[in-house]
Amino acid sequence: MDQKNTKSSSDNKTGYVLPTISNRSATGDFKRVKSAKDLLASSSSEEVSEKNKSPMVVCFGELLIDFVPTVSGVSLAEAPGFKKAAGGAPANVAVCIARLGGSASFVGKVGDDEFGHMLANILKENNVDNSGMRFDKHARTALAFVTLRADGEREFMFFRHPSADMLLTEAELDTDLIQKSTIFHYGSISLIEDPCKSAHLAALKIAKKAGCILSYDPNLRLALWPSPEAARKGIMSIWDQADVIKISEDEIVFLTGGDDPYDDKVVLTKLFHPNLKLLIVTEGPDGCRYYTQDFHGKVGGVKVKCVDTTGAGDAFVGGLLLSLSENTQLFKDEKKLRDALRFANVCGAITVTERGAIPSLPTKEAVYKKLEEAGSK
Repeated sequence: MDQKNTKSSSDNKTGYVLPTISNRSATGDFKRVKSAKDLLASSSSEEVSEKNKSPMVVCFGELLIDFVPTVSGVSLAEAPGFKKAAGGAPANVAVCIARLGGSASFVGKVGDDEFGHMLANILKENNVDNSGMRFDKHARTALAFVTLRADGEREFMFFRHPSADMLLTEAELDTDLIQKSTIFHYGSISLIEDPCKSAHLAALKIAKKAGCILSYDPNLRLALWPSPEAARKGIMSIWDQADVIKISEDEIVFLTGGDDPYDDKVVLTKLFHPNLKLLIVTEGPDGCRYYTQDFHGKVGGVKVKCVDTTGAGDAFVGGLLLSLSENTQLFKDEKKLRDALRFANVCGAITVTERGAIPSLPTKEAVYKKLEEAGSK
């Protein structure tokens, strides 16, 4: 793999390139940007999808109810109350893309109960296509109680024995919807057991055959797997199929058996597979690292007051996939990739300033404002 060192984002004086999500010019709004339309991605014919289809992202996996304590720094038993919110990483990503002005769909299963229909309505209200959702009459919608530590980090207690999301079958897949997508995004929780595992693998084959970009965020939740060994094996079982992978520092440590997550050699030799186009390592408030077949580097983060980290990684992924859906060759242009990652970093940063995932996902206006503030410092 050819590699070259890149400067940190603080050394990048070229300004921001924002995702093409509207025809509104940014002239006058941002001192360092000419125009959101002029500076973005799909400016040449070779940078658009060969299939000439609308840049839609289909997100596959779990959709559930998060119960978040009304105060931080206490155990579940000590919490005086909980605020319910829609959750589930793939669903969060879909809502983030739609809220930013992109096109997103969700494929998954919930219970034919009040929570399940509430979740379907939340997706619809947030402009996410929910036609790929299915409702199970015999299993309940999954629930998760989330403990917030004083620093905003989380611990989870799940109720799914089994829950409806685990029972999606291959026959229930919306094949046409998947085939029409530009990007097919998924996690690893749907790989834990059948029938959802078989449905996930079938959906992957459909998407790959249709020429979709395959985007993978393992989103490790050890409490849901039978054992750490099963989790490691399950997550890695589809590793070499992805075109784009996003992982965290903790996930690198877990997947490599304890190796240094900041060592580029570890990432490149143990996690970067030959067909991978882009590997992203998120570092929370410190930003992210990126690795392609031609270059690698780091983009710094944005400092904010952290209230709740729930959904931050999903917001990052949503911001990145929005840019990638508009320019599917993004990973070949380092400057445009860095700009897209800066945009994604801000999406994640804004999300941690409020409680809950979907309620705190940013609008494009909020991201623009934060980028402007960061650029003026």
